Amino acid sequence: MHLLRQYLHSVFYADTRALSLMRIWVASVLLLDIGIRASDLEAHYSNMGVLPLHVLHANAWNPYFFSFHALSGLWQFEVILFAIAGIAAICLLLGYQTRWATFVSWILLLSLHNRNPLITQSGDSLLRMLLFWGMFLPWHRHYSLDARRTPSSALSARYFSAATVAYILQVAWVYVFTALLKSGAEWTTDGTALYYALSLDQILMPGGRILYQYPELMKFLTHATYYVELWLPFVLLIPWRNAWFRMLFFIAIVGLHIGISLSLFVGLFYLISISAVIGLLPTPVMDTINHHLHSGYHQVHKTWIRHARTWRSPVDLQVRLTWNKPAWAGDLPLKYLRETVVLVALALALWWNLSTLGKPYFQIPGSVQWAALVPRLDQNWSMFAPNVFKDDGWYVLEGINNQNKKVDLNQQGKEPDTIKPASVVSLFKNDRWRKYSENYLFVPNAYMRPYYCFYLLRRWNEAHPRPQQIKELTVIYMKEFTLPNYKTAPIKRELLCHCKP
Repeated sequence: MHLLRQYLHSVFYADTRALSLMRIWVASVLLLDIGIRASDLEAHYSNMGVLPLHVLHANAWNPYFFSFHALSGLWQFEVILFAIAGIAAICLLLGYQTRWATFVSWILLLSLHNRNPLITQSGDSLLRMLLFWGMFLPWHRHYSLDARRTPSSALSARYFSAATVAYILQVAWVYVFTALLKSGAEWTTDGTALYYALSLDQILMPGGRILYQYPELMKFLTHATYYVELWLPFVLLIPWRNAWFRMLFFIAIVGLHIGISLSLFVGLFYLISISAVIGLLPTPVMDTINHHLHSGYHQVHKTWIRHARTWRSPVDLQVRLTWNKPAWAGDLPLKYLRETVVLVALALALWWNLSTLGKPYFQIPGSVQWAALVPRLDQNWSMFAPNVFKDDGWYVLEGINNQNKKVDLNQQGKEPDTIKPASVVSLFKNDRWRKYSENYLFVPNAYMRPYYCFYLLRRWNEAHPRPQQIKELTVIYMKEFTLPNYKTAPIKRELLCHCKP
């Protein structure tokens, strides 16, 4: 038992300073996400947009979901919720009332995801889980306003609990399960997955264009990515030289996601993934980081003291080797209850991940699924899995205006043509719209199509004088199928939707 306890503490500990840095990064990404989403508030979250509430409940709703954002279809109501989410994220960033700020941020993010699942991606699930585990982690101890009011006692910066176990396993299994789900030959044998991924013009970035010219390098990177995702997370379970192995994992994962962001348009996914591993930084590394922060803190502190003698003690940027537990933490029954909640949530999340592998003996019974779905512990890390899409293309939004002239809404009213744009990815305002356009193509999502068509038609007519307003709109998809060895099949024109005011 002693050896097991020693192993758990050496492998599943977290440095509270690293957790605090992770809090700052997560809050920053959350604010960025809120800002991006707010720019399409009417389009994505109101009844005037692409997914009115009655359509959501009829086609994309789970009976175990709940959403404050689905209480009203008015965009003005959404503004209030977005403002509350923004305030909570700022409080989380500053470390003010951190636990409440974490809870509010998590519950509103969960609510937001449930309101429009057609624009969510794997990064959203990871961000949601980081906030969930963050409610049970002491990521308020450093670099926060809360730390000013915390008296000192004799506790180390190394911290171990059920929450640190859950957090570290969460980070690890993201990569293990995405590798296990990549069962297609282009990942496991052929090594052509990256070739097909970089053939998708909807997500191709400049770095990907350069890499696309080197087939052997793409083949090597495909296999390297697959085996790094599958096996590297297990180094986190090695008890000796754990700090060294953690840094190996950290550097590899950060490098992987920076490379992905330079090659493929993945929205905030790479920033969320980087934030997830910051909490793994080991104590020796945090000692060095904290030393530099401590030096910078003293310079700022001197400036503040010089200009404001009455200013209260500023944010704690020091190495806090001591921390007084708040009153609730001293209550052992409540502590054990909290640990139990975390372990149950961890078991449900792991069970759900196992169920995504498609094995009958891993499936969660319907009578238990609600326990994972209500707090949204459900996860699926099928990024480019089991195979990479082979078909790609671009949209032609062909309208006919009141002068009986054809215009393409995707090209600022120019005459429509079927010529492939120089940069297909630039047609999308942000990754939310790109994800929506991807889901728009799937036959089970055909219910989406008229609402998008009517939304585009209405917005165009609101922004243009009557002669330039359109009286009908056709959504066309120019489908291009990628073949091996840089070959493509003939482009196919697909009519997806036609609407009139």
